Amino acid sequence: MEQKNINGYEKNYEIKEHPDIKGIQIIEGKNNFPISWLNKQGYCEYQLYLEYMKGIETPATPEMTHGSDIHHQLEDIFKQDATPATFEEAVEASKDKASMSREVFVIAPEYGIRGYIDEIWMKPDEIVIIDDKPGRTPYFSTMNQVRAYCLAFKSMTCDERKMKAALRERGTENLFWIEIFTPEVEKEIKFTLERMQGLFDGTRPFVPTKNANKCRSCRYKRYCEHYKQE
Repeated sequence: MEQKNINGYEKNYEIKEHPDIKGIQIIEGKNNFPISWLNKQGYCEYQLYLEYMKGIETPATPEMTHGSDIHHQLEDIFKQDATPATFEEAVEASKDKASMSREVFVIAPEYGIRGYIDEIWMKPDEIVIIDDKPGRTPYFSTMNQVRAYCLAFKSMTCDERKMKAALRERGTENLFWIEIFTPEVEKEIKFTLERMQGLFDGTRPFVPTKNANKCRSCRYKRYCEHYKQE
């Protein structure tokens, strides 16, 4: 596949930072949050509250730092041989000849989401959207994250090609989970995004996890009123 380094977009949006919630932008009158937050929401919604509503900061873990280093290394290698193209040019050209891109920005103001796709394969007959993760376990939270990338890409392009969501073991070629982005899956992820919007506009409460193992390993446990030491 050709390598396309996407470096531009035809459409730009007026962006305002949310006055109270760190990381939230207001785009076309709607709260817009990073798609990566879906991973945190699936882990523990109250962690989102502590980090972004309360503004509590904690040091990055060694695992987070290592993952970021690998991510940047792969991106640098990719750019060495990639051909520059706008998002629209890459999508259109892929209808005739397959290509792959990394760090592709997608945004869907109507759903209040934005983020960077780790890797996307655009083929004449299908689109494969890939998110790199440590390990080989497809958690519900990570599945939702890549589903939201699919939704945002579809919103931007109105592309009718078959679309697949995939999770890949970081630093390898192992796609350990893949699914077709069906209308049923699309409906489910839209429902989750509506819940997220409710969290940020105050109409729904942040629900803490009931998993004690998650609590024990949480970076925010010392600040959490729900954490119970054993």
